[in-house]
Formats: sequence, C-alpha cells, structure tokens
Amino acid sequence: MKRMLKFLLFFALIVALFFVYRYWEADQKNPDVLTLYGNVDIRQVDLGFRVSGRVETMRFQEGDLVPAGALMSLLDKQPYEDQVKQAAAHIESVKASLSNAQRLVERRKLLLGTGGISDQDYDDAISSKRVLEGNLKEAVATLGIAETDLQDTELYSPSDGTILTRIREPGTVVRQADPIYTLSLLSPIWVRAFVSEPQLGLIYPGMPAEIYTDTPGSRPYRGHIGFISPVAEFTPKTVETTQLRTDLVYRLRIVADNPDRGLKQGMPVTVKLKLEENRS
Repeated sequence: MKRMLKFLLFFALIVALFFVYRYWEADQKNPDVLTLYGNVDIRQVDLGFRVSGRVETMRFQEGDLVPAGALMSLLDKQPYEDQVKQAAAHIESVKASLSNAQRLVERRKLLLGTGGISDQDYDDAISSKRVLEGNLKEAVATLGIAETDLQDTELYSPSDGTILTRIREPGTVVRQADPIYTLSLLSPIWVRAFVSEPQLGLIYPGMPAEIYTDTPGSRPYRGHIGFISPVAEFTPKTVETTQLRTDLVYRLRIVADNPDRGLKQGMPVTVKLKLEENRS
C-alpha cells in the first residue's frame, strides 16, 4: 500500500512538471509576448556629514524605514557654535573700526584746503575706510560659512528608504564626507534586463511591462521601459538566456510603476512585454 501511494505521488509530480513545462514552452513561443529575464536594481546612497566632528547621536538601526526629511544623526555642535560666535564678534569689531574710520574721513575732509592736513593724509583716511569696508564683507561671509557648517552638523534623510548599513556609532570622530549610513531608496526601483539585437525593433521607451517574481502566487508588478542602451555589449554571465553568451545584447531598464518592499536588490525576475502594444 505504501509503495502504491509513493508511486501515485511520484506520478502526480511528473504530470505537474509536464504541464508546467508545456505552459512555459507555450509562453516562450507566444509571438505576442516578449519574455526577458533580469534582476532588480535599487539605488543606494552613502550618507555622511559635510563637516568633520564627533558623532553625538545615531537615531536609526539597520532595517529601519526612514521617511524623507527625517533627522538621522547629529555631530557635536559646540565647536561650530563657538565659530559662529567668533565670526559674529569679529563683525562687530570691524563695524566699530569702520565707524571710526568714517568719522576720521569726514573730519579730514573739513580740514582739507585749510593747511591743517595734507592731501596725502586725506587719501590715507579714505584708503583705510575702504580696507575696513572690505574687511566687513569678508567677516560677513565668514559668519555665513560658520552658520552653514553649524547646520551641516545635522544629517537628514534625502528620501524615503531603508537603513541598509549603520557604519558608525556615537563617539566616533569622523572626517568630512565619511559615510555613516547606507540608505536603500524605496523609489525608483527598476529591473536590469537585456534584449538581443533582432528583438530591439520590437520595443520602445515607455512600453508597458509586467514584472513577475519567483514567489508562487505573487501578483505581477506593472512597469514600463525607462531606458534602452544605445550601445551593444556582450551578454553578461549573470543573465539567463537561451542564446549563446557571446551574442550582442542591449541593456534595458524596466521601471516598476508601483513598487513595494517585495522587490529586493538583486532579486531575479521575469519581464513580459506585450508586443501588440507596439503594433497598434
């Protein structure tokens, strides 16, 4: 009885595999559908500060979903606050010197021609005033740089995404542009696929597409062709294809219109393009 049961299960498995193969073969031979194979590509961003300093706060862990504009990390602000105060004090000092130089020019202007001062003294007073005016502009610019540096001690998320890697920890002294997080963006998400040269004339940018994952029973994702490479290349080794790997192919980017977190970086997918859309 057990042998009979095992035989029936084995026979049912063979029949199921046969129908799956027949369905796949019929799909491959469907002249109205172009089937391509590719992998999901998701943009990743290395985030860091534009200034150096000691990391004070890291607010997210690996795997956390981060909304756009969220405050992600802070540097120790004290050195940059001191620089702002120093720049502001320098402006006040220059303003005081400039005010005194302006009064000196006005007094010497009144004495000019009376013999009380020479023309050279008057010219020197004007020159000193102009130098201080330049110093004031420089001091204002320095204050602006200091305020910008202070703002750059705060790191905000540029887009919705998931923390892929938390690289630093509080207390770490980082240099300018050192990455502290790697953020995997939620959008855009696309599929990198390849099409052979004979099939190139069947497709076009904006052409609708359906994206299928290997998960049983999963719904297809809607998408469209966002990019067709103008340059031919040899078929990459990672691409599944029934053609020889030495064939020349063109790279495609199929953009997923409504992606979700079901599409993961590097996931193999199947893309189907309905050619009747191109013929109409």
